Amino acid sequence: MLMPSTVIASFRYDQDARVLELTFVSGMTYNYKEVPEEIYRGLKSAREKGMYFNKFIRGKFQFEKK
Repeated sequence: MLMPSTVIASFRYDQDARVLELTFVSGMTYNYKEVPEEIYRGLKSAREKGMYFNKFIRGKFQFEKK
């Protein structure tokens, strides 16, 4: 999903695997693991994507750089 954000370029969620893939404006992509669907929905509806990421995702889930 593309959205206007100064930090996040796009994101998508794999419901079965519970993986949230985030691509930042820097071009770096990360897969965050075991992310509940509620967190994805919150990001999707958040007005400030970067702020939501910092509060609810960053440092809370294991991730791997893609």
